[in-house]
Amino acid sequence: MPDRIVIDNCALATVDERDTEYARGHLVLAGDRIEAVGEGPAPRDLPDVVWRVDGTDHLATPGLVNTHHHFYQWLTRGLATDHNLFDWLVALYPTWSQIDEAMVYAAARGSLAMMARGGVTTAMDHHYVFPRGAGDLLAAEIRAAAETGVRFTAARGSMDLGTSQGGLPPDFAVEGTEEALTATEEAVDRYHDPSFGSMLHIAVAPCSPFSVSTELLRQGAELARRKGVRLHTHGSETVEEERYCHERHGMGPTDYFRTTGWLGEDVWMAHCVHMNDSDLAAFADSGTKVAHCPSSNARLAAGIARVPDMLAAGIDVGLGVDGTASNETGELHTELRNTLLVNRLGPHREKALTTRQALRLGTFGGARALGREREIGSLEVGKLADVVLWRLDGLGHSTIEDPVAALVLGPPAPVTLSLVGGRPVVEDGRLVTVEEEAVARGARHEARRLARIARG
Repeated sequence: MPDRIVIDNCALATVDERDTEYARGHLVLAGDRIEAVGEGPAPRDLPDVVWRVDGTDHLATPGLVNTHHHFYQWLTRGLATDHNLFDWLVALYPTWSQIDEAMVYAAARGSLAMMARGGVTTAMDHHYVFPRGAGDLLAAEIRAAAETGVRFTAARGSMDLGTSQGGLPPDFAVEGTEEALTATEEAVDRYHDPSFGSMLHIAVAPCSPFSVSTELLRQGAELARRKGVRLHTHGSETVEEERYCHERHGMGPTDYFRTTGWLGEDVWMAHCVHMNDSDLAAFADSGTKVAHCPSSNARLAAGIARVPDMLAAGIDVGLGVDGTASNETGELHTELRNTLLVNRLGPHREKALTTRQALRLGTFGGARALGREREIGSLEVGKLADVVLWRLDGLGHSTIEDPVAALVLGPPAPVTLSLVGGRPVVEDGRLVTVEEEAVARGARHEARRLARIARG
């Protein structure tokens, strides 16, 4: 029999299809699976119990699922703070083109540690900058994720459309089309594990309409479907992107993506801020999913995504940190609060989102975006034991009676315990898989080295 962990006496937000909650309930975890979820205390006579956790004054939720990130940007936080997306990219491309394997490893460790300490149990990264001679950058990220102990979707990105061909990135920052496709296929073949409970998925992820050729998009979609992996890119992020697509392709981003095979149930797109009713219908009809990044959208003045309208149309929406050069906190649990507040500034006002919907976006919505809803995203029997226990009896939360409201609207709640497949990643607010101080020192060293190289 597998060893069991019992979590007792906690509030429970299961985020199942009925949004079942218990004011005082229990979880029984057997090995890497959830064995029981229910009201009241767990049975006292369970065999093979190796750990009983008292969850009094805590809320248990599914682990958070991040659906969009750029780990390497951990080394360039706090730069170009007053720019829109296009100007920000142009300002930072020259620095990013100097990254190497040691830098990406340190940045990934920092990004992953920050998220994991804040309740993320499934991480995702979209890496699309591959300078020549920089080393194996994807392998560096994968190694960092394995050491941190979280599930990981590594989206092998690419850019092949430099400024000389009408793209936004400088020519020295892009790959050749065939080179990018070959490297992407090799990554899928080498790393992708489709099994239930997998710790590592690979996705095909050309960067954006203004940095990728039509041929790379089309062949990338064909590659992903031939290999049975998911597709990810940026879409409809800014008015400048909308204008670019109309000028270059004679149509908006969504219509352009449709012509290249980039709408479908196996696709999730980041941002999706500037979408009309026809765009929303196309996403809903095709099953295309969205990674909503409210803090980054605000930081770069991109606008407010129509999340309430997406949900009403039946579009699956998850949450994303986005790169920490445009969301310096690097935490996903702060996005629960920000997605609710930002969307209430839109036309739906106080009816835009509820606290329960915000939590669902950060858990089950993310699982749907990554194609892992049968495994993670809710606390249900048979699913993987990816569980977070949030402490709510401290100064920041003790007077908020509703535990879900406390988690979503209050300050960032301390994580008493975070489990990935039943294995502890965080205990009492500290990472147990890596040394936080060492991660911080390593990232600082590599950030300073990158800055020196970029200055010439």
